[in-house]
Amino acid sequence: MADAKTLICVVGPTAVGKTTAGIQLAEHFQTVILSADSRQFYREMTIGTAKPSDEELAAVPHYFINSHHITEDYSAGDFERDALSLLAKLFLQHDVVVLVGGSGLFVRAICQGLDNLPKPLPGVRDRLNDLYRQKGLAPLRSLLQQVDPEYFHEMDTQNPQRVIRALEVYESTGMPFSHFRRGQAAKRLFNVVTIGLDTNREVLYQRINSRVDAMVAAGLLDEVESLLPYRHKAPLQTVGYAEWFDYLDGKCSRAEAVAKMKQNTRRYAKRQLTWFRKDAATAWFAPEDIAGMIAYASYRINPR
Repeated sequence: MADAKTLICVVGPTAVGKTTAGIQLAEHFQTVILSADSRQFYREMTIGTAKPSDEELAAVPHYFINSHHITEDYSAGDFERDALSLLAKLFLQHDVVVLVGGSGLFVRAICQGLDNLPKPLPGVRDRLNDLYRQKGLAPLRSLLQQVDPEYFHEMDTQNPQRVIRALEVYESTGMPFSHFRRGQAAKRLFNVVTIGLDTNREVLYQRINSRVDAMVAAGLLDEVESLLPYRHKAPLQTVGYAEWFDYLDGKCSRAEAVAKMKQNTRRYAKRQLTWFRKDAATAWFAPEDIAGMIAYASYRINPR
């Protein structure tokens, strides 16, 4: 293993401290960071996605942050292709690269590869998107639960992009999305060491609540207002943005929008933990145990 290249993946729920841990790992191994946070790709989404600060971005070179405009559709498959191509170049200069992110599907895309899904029939996606715009996510979730209960109980059912993708596969093929999932991981030319961060649930929830308050104080509402022309884009149909569109539509008060954002973020954190805990190879650490993470990663890279 000592001669192989290594990708250290830092995963875990939102607000747990992945950015700090990733930077300290990258500094120790004198390397760079790839972001696997699917919303931090977009230049216009900054406050609501808790991007690393300018100082943090300057401390270690980061890739896939502010890399796309909100009008660009960028899928996990696109990320898999682009990130693997970039890694091939980075591994010419570094023995170790750090991947940081809480978007489970995007982490899986790099580490294991994605399923070879069939292309949707013409018009299916547009029809499902129209249904979503007219009636919201509830009827789509209900339909997916009926036609593919296996995938429904594993996925992030609050993510409209994921729900619509699963339904368009079903409606295009007559087979559930779960039927097409990859039986085994794709082979990679590098080793993967996955470090999961977790902490006491009360501590995590307090961090989430404090982060939301800080986002609001930093001008999150102004950011959301600037994105109104793009509110139909999938990355904006997510926690931290959807609640404020409801506020701007007069569907809730400002205080209710803040409370909903905190609640939905806590729920998202629980789903993230459920996703990442499925990988038995992940080693879990308290977010402040940087020394433990470094020691573990060092041993996995070069066992002695």
